[in-house]
Amino acid sequence: MTQASALYRGEVMHRRLRPKAHRLNYRVFWLLLDLAEIEGLERRLRLFSRNRFNLISFHDRDHGDGSGAALRPQIETFLARADLDIGDGPIRLLTMPRVLGYVFNPISLYYCHHSDGRLAAMVYEVTSTFGVRHAYVVPVSEPDQAAGLIRQSAAKALYVSPFMGMEMDYVFRGHAPGARLDLAIDGVDAEGLLITAAMSGERRALEDRALWSATAALPLMTLKVMAAIHWEALKLWIKGVGLTRQPPPAWDPVTIQHRAHETRLARTPGPSRTEGRLTS
Repeated sequence: MTQASALYRGEVMHRRLRPKAHRLNYRVFWLLLDLAEIEGLERRLRLFSRNRFNLISFHDRDHGDGSGAALRPQIETFLARADLDIGDGPIRLLTMPRVLGYVFNPISLYYCHHSDGRLAAMVYEVTSTFGVRHAYVVPVSEPDQAAGLIRQSAAKALYVSPFMGMEMDYVFRGHAPGARLDLAIDGVDAEGLLITAAMSGERRALEDRALWSATAALPLMTLKVMAAIHWEALKLWIKGVGLTRQPPPAWDPVTIQHRAHETRLARTPGPSRTEGRLTS
């Protein structure tokens, strides 16, 4: 049987348009982990471990509710809240692993498939530097399923940066990972596009040699990601971008979007965002 799990090497790009233009790029690698294959990967690979220290490791508690409980039942519960049942279809998690025991993932992506391979839903798991995690559960529209397309939106529910307020919608565009990885995320507020981010990468077989090569090329990658976030924040502050106040976290750490709200959220100026806002 062909292994679905893989390694992707590529880069992340962020571009802010206002009130001051700002752009950054950094190289990263991700693991695409089929949740049903993780135990087999640990047995086969010397440089990869689950829930214990290694050069590269994956810890269940770094995701979901943070309890360390199995992730598939947690994601299936999210999908059920969105009136989705994928049966025994695969769930594949794209995430940065722990490198020498350290990790910080601004965003991890769960690609949830029907048993016939069609992409049924996405779960966008966002973690802030303040240690708060929020998941956005968004069904994939039927016309996009067969092609593995991602064209979705969600209302912002997690305070992720002191330089951006909460009155914003996210718009996602991309494809289910194949030979290449691609996903763009736009942040849109009442004035239009505020920020855009893109993830891109090329697939590699998930083997010890590929893990060693990626780690050698990007040593201490996850620590550098956290350092880069704070360095770029300092540069924004120097440019004069104002700070916003952190609100209390959402009462529910999961935003559920039902099929009735699949279309892109309308963005109109004004103080009210109640119409078209997701259930949260």
